Amino acid sequence: MGLLDKLSGWLGLRKKEVNVLCLGLDNSGKSTIINQLKPANTQAQEIVPTIGFSIEKFKSSSLSFTVFDMSGQSRYRSLWEHYYKESHAIIFVIDSSDKLRMVVTKEELDTFLNHEDIRGKRIPVLFFANKMDLQDAMSSVKVSQMLCLENIKDKPWHICASNAVRGEGLQEGLDWLQGTLSAQHTAHITTTKNNFLNMFVFLFFLYL
Repeated sequence: MGLLDKLSGWLGLRKKEVNVLCLGLDNSGKSTIINQLKPANTQAQEIVPTIGFSIEKFKSSSLSFTVFDMSGQSRYRSLWEHYYKESHAIIFVIDSSDKLRMVVTKEELDTFLNHEDIRGKRIPVLFFANKMDLQDAMSSVKVSQMLCLENIKDKPWHICASNAVRGEGLQEGLDWLQGTLSAQHTAHITTTKNNFLNMFVFLFFLYL
């Protein structure tokens, strides 16, 4: 069973489509992380860089996931924004050992956060400070400081240290993501029920 299958079980939702957009610069480990999320019998033995984008679909008894793996190469980053509006969660992957491109990562993150389809939207963002197994890797705290994540006030976010090749840190991240999505879904259901009840009461007294 892949990690996304576990996530679907925890959420306990029925027939709900969850679109997860996976972003990050090229060579950050996005495709490796997505491969770890897939059911074990469909995981690839060898990961190749994504050109353009790829779409992975996973189904469980209660949820249907669509995960978009967007290429991080500079000429393809303009594709990212076409998928913002339909996304329910974002996974943003950072190569924690690539200090030279951390400025580029921050620029792309800021562009994403300020996009009209993302700004003000309470979409959860899960950051993976990846490649923690490399000698030059920075801690997740340092990565968070360099990207100024504390300035994100309009949406829930969380950062995890990870080693995608070995799957380390992914479970922690998905635990947070499932909790956040579940809480948002529960709040939405409660609001919908309350609105329905208020409408019912209004109509009841209207026709008395």
